[in-house]
Amino acid sequence: MPSRQLTCRTERYPLAQPFVISRGVKTHADVVVVEISDADGNRGRGESVPYARYGETIAGTLAAINAYQGSLDRPALHNGMAAGAARNAIDCALWDLEARQQKRRAYELAGLTSLSPVETAYTLSLDTPGAMAKAAAAVPHLQLLKLKLGGQGDDERLAAVRSARPNARLIADANEAWTDALLEPLMAAAATARVDLIEQPLPAGADADLARIAHAVPVCADESAHTTKDVAALRDRYDAVNIKLDKAGGLTEALHMLAAAQRCGLEVMVGSMVASSLAAAPALILAQSARWVDLDGPLLLAEDIANGLVIRDGWIEPPAPELWG
Repeated sequence: MPSRQLTCRTERYPLAQPFVISRGVKTHADVVVVEISDADGNRGRGESVPYARYGETIAGTLAAINAYQGSLDRPALHNGMAAGAARNAIDCALWDLEARQQKRRAYELAGLTSLSPVETAYTLSLDTPGAMAKAAAAVPHLQLLKLKLGGQGDDERLAAVRSARPNARLIADANEAWTDALLEPLMAAAATARVDLIEQPLPAGADADLARIAHAVPVCADESAHTTKDVAALRDRYDAVNIKLDKAGGLTEALHMLAAAQRCGLEVMVGSMVASSLAAAPALILAQSARWVDLDGPLLLAEDIANGLVIRDGWIEPPAPELWG
């Protein structure tokens, strides 16, 4: 294999407005960018977001990338580094590099003949019912909304947003904030609000009650599902799985995870962290097979990366080669 050189750095993107979930508030997106170049001048890029929920930090991710001593190819990387943000950034950079070396698009390397536009959800931060209803009404051109929930009072939040946007499609993301006692009444409230999907209502590792109750609304695993090895055990509790490149540790593992979910009869959602278009672009390959897409990170930034994804009325166009792949 020709010599390949890896560099990594961190970048910061201020958000257009604070982003609030049940675990805290973000005002900016800190990302890790990997670049891999070859002797012929080809360069591939990948971007990832270390997630504190899983014990990841910017410093730790940079250290893990710099400590990697294996071959800079995807099979070696997959076998030599654990899933997570560090592996994701390297893996996506390798996809980008290989596409440029072969003068093909990354989706072709993944076995697809083309990419179609996909509709992304737009996230409404956790807030009071009135504030969330106002935020929903402020984006009438967006037809798929994702509500960040927080537990107590979520029935009022759901009802308020549905009243403000009677014809929108809604997804609700509890980020592990519900309790066993809240599960059934809030599931009923979600059904009344005509919610398409509820993400991770109960904490990972404490979600056994999802197997006990009827699902008035489909339930999607997020924090309970990281890599392919997690998928089969989800079938008795969940109806869908949220595949994120940062959790899976790259597009390579995410494609394996997609195939495993399909074998298990689980629906697929493709999600991402808050980051630039460089992080979202590889996930558009997965999104071709997903029922729900949540790749609105670039819409939440005050300013995106150069040559960023074109997103019109919630519909994401395939990435330009100048961006990725």
